[in-house]
Amino acid sequence: MYDEETHGPNQVTGFGAATDPLSLENEDFMIILAHLEQWREQGAISPEQYSLLANLSRREPISLFLGLNVLLYAGVLAFVAGLGWTVTTWSKQMGDVLVLAILSTILAACFWYCFSRAPAWSLAETVAPTAVFDYVLYLGSLVWCIELAYLESRFHVLSGQWDLYLLATAVLFFFLAYRFDNRFVLSLALSSLAGWFGLKISHWPSHQDAVYRQCALLYCLLVGVGGAILQRRGLKPHFFGTYLNIVANVLFWALLSGVFNQEGYGVWFLALVLACGTSLAWGLKRRQFAFVAYAAIYGYVGVSSILIRGINDETAVLSYFVITAIAMLVALVLIARRFGRAA
Repeated sequence: MYDEETHGPNQVTGFGAATDPLSLENEDFMIILAHLEQWREQGAISPEQYSLLANLSRREPISLFLGLNVLLYAGVLAFVAGLGWTVTTWSKQMGDVLVLAILSTILAACFWYCFSRAPAWSLAETVAPTAVFDYVLYLGSLVWCIELAYLESRFHVLSGQWDLYLLATAVLFFFLAYRFDNRFVLSLALSSLAGWFGLKISHWPSHQDAVYRQCALLYCLLVGVGGAILQRRGLKPHFFGTYLNIVANVLFWALLSGVFNQEGYGVWFLALVLACGTSLAWGLKRRQFAFVAYAAIYGYVGVSSILIRGINDETAVLSYFVITAIAMLVALVLIARRFGRAA
């Protein structure tokens, strides 16, 4: 007969006391949590890492939103790049009518989707109504650029006046960015506006051109002041970070073009040092690592151009860059870890 007193699940058996798997699991979790707490206090891991590892120990789900977001935007870029290559390679075989029909259909579908599903406009930050909304908007914006370039290259609608295209595109993208609250499209708008100012990467090697730097500084002034005014007015104030990042990069490129001059580079170098100090102070005060990285990287490039100027020994130059670049990378990693711990 079955004896409950001797064969119950919690009674002593010939191999010792029976163990409860749930209690063992809880005991293991407490040990892991104690070790994680100790590592966090010692500074071996950041608070974010502690939270992530603790959630993993509890078998809680981990958010993959950021990684998926980057992958999806990269997928949109890859699709548009393939579309542009197809149009460039097969346009003669396909014919203008078919190419424009395909591009116009994609463009119309994207904008119809966005306008038909967009929530009511608001001054504050708004959440995308669907999971794919932002990617569809970004796709439509990029397809607009492809179709506009194709129209001008094939039919010369504005006789090669690309500045007008860039200005019109910037206005359209500003409208779309503020209407649908999308910072990626805002970046496209600011980039198009920079092109209208004449700030093209292809022109940058002619860094002796003072007009180029003047246009860059004027662009930084107008965009920076405009972004600050819009923030103070409460018009999508969360866009201000995008304005600052674009302005910072354009400003540093303009200052570096002056530092690279063979003559009269002293004033530009002082301006670069001042800009790096300002960017560093802003990044530390606002806890924004990007501006600390801007100060370090652009400052490193400017200082290096001064130090190796006149050195013709390729071995010495290569050794300098290998050693200093590794030191710079290590410093940035350490700074990033400090930012993570302080967050």
